[in-house]
Amino acid sequence: MLVTNDNLTIRDAVESDATQLGTWWRDGKVMAHAGFPNGLPITNDEIIKNLATGTDEKGRVLIIEVDSFPVGEMSYFNVGDSTAEIGIKICDFNMQEKGHGTCFIRMLINALFVNHGFERIILDTNLKNVRAQHTYEKIGFRKTGERIDCWEDQLGVPQSVVDFELTKSEYISE
Repeated sequence: MLVTNDNLTIRDAVESDATQLGTWWRDGKVMAHAGFPNGLPITNDEIIKNLATGTDEKGRVLIIEVDSFPVGEMSYFNVGDSTAEIGIKICDFNMQEKGHGTCFIRMLINALFVNHGFERIILDTNLKNVRAQHTYEKIGFRKTGERIDCWEDQLGVPQSVVDFELTKSEYISE
């Protein structure tokens, strides 16, 4: 995937991105909101192997860039029934709260609906991540439920999530 909009780019993550992804994924500050306050115990070689399994049909890890500089990552996975599950992390804290996340999500949604043939997109976020929930609702996602204390983070703290979905027909009609 390669999607651009002015100075924003979404592109497939490739082997040479493994070091940057590893730096982000092993950083507990970056990964805390995802339930990994100690970071992920993953090597660059494991990341390279994971990236090699990505396909347009199954899903991919994506790099998001502002002015050609990597600031985070997105992903999409085909979960069947013409449905993609997506995620986003702006890992460069200096690039957060600038509206880029909303733009990147819209860019990905357009690509998935128009170029990849998906009819529905789902995602979830931590119940405490009110900022992300607001962003998803602003884009047009509908809250479909909450799962309370459905998993534990690395420290054994129960975590709750909010589920969202957006259909192609809902999005196109906006």
